[in-house]
Amino acid sequence: MWIRYHQDLPSFEAGDGSTLSEYFHPDKSSLALRYSLAHASVPAGAQTKRHRLKSSEVYVILQGEGTMRIDDETAPVKKGAVVYIPPQALQSIENTGKDSLDFLCVVDPAWRPEDEEVV
Repeated sequence: MWIRYHQDLPSFEAGDGSTLSEYFHPDKSSLALRYSLAHASVPAGAQTKRHRLKSSEVYVILQGEGTMRIDDETAPVKKGAVVYIPPQALQSIENTGKDSLDFLCVVDPAWRPEDEEVV
């Protein structure tokens, strides 16, 4: 049985500038997964760099509020929102609130550095 707690995970700065903590990644465990799952955080007033992935991605907003940009579309997001990001879509998220903007990132197939382009 695999159970992970966020407070036990190491964090690092991702290529887009967010702070990431990975729960699961098929390259880093013996789990039979196709996707990766990470917790991302963007501080108040900050925005991630525009980037695109070869994989599809889903954001599940856990706390905070912000503005999601996917290609030419822009929409507000807040706790409870679930956002689908198609493969190759140019994306960024801006924290427009006073607290941290935290969300889960599900990437399928799993995130790999060579599959991401930061603009």
